[in-house]
Amino acid sequence: MAMKIEHMALWVWDLEGARSWWETYFDATAGAEYVNAAGFHSYFLTFPDGGARLELMWDGTQLPNEDDRPHHGYGHVAVSVGSKEAVDALTARLVADGFRCVSGPRTTGDGYYESCVLDAEGNRVEITV
Repeated sequence: MAMKIEHMALWVWDLEGARSWWETYFDATAGAEYVNAAGFHSYFLTFPDGGARLELMWDGTQLPNEDDRPHHGYGHVAVSVGSKEAVDALTARLVADGFRCVSGPRTTGDGYYESCVLDAEGNRVEITV
């Protein structure tokens, strides 16, 4: 049986801001917003290569709180951009636009060429070949 990542999910505080960030920097396309009766909202984002999708989720009952953040974030999402040059260019663009690069671009000990940036909400996005 072949397996692949179908989608990853990311809890966010600002659903529209997060959607816009992924559309602007990674050419994502958002599907229709899903809203249920309990106050849960989400978008599924697709990418030009047709691979795994990203679900952005927001729960209207959850509010940001420095001591208790029950529905927020993930470890990281890795996005392949195809070449070292593309990693460098996107990293530079994000830094120029005010986003923090927390590592790289560099070749890691296990041979990956990557950088890691923080999105608009401080979540880690790994940009790799």
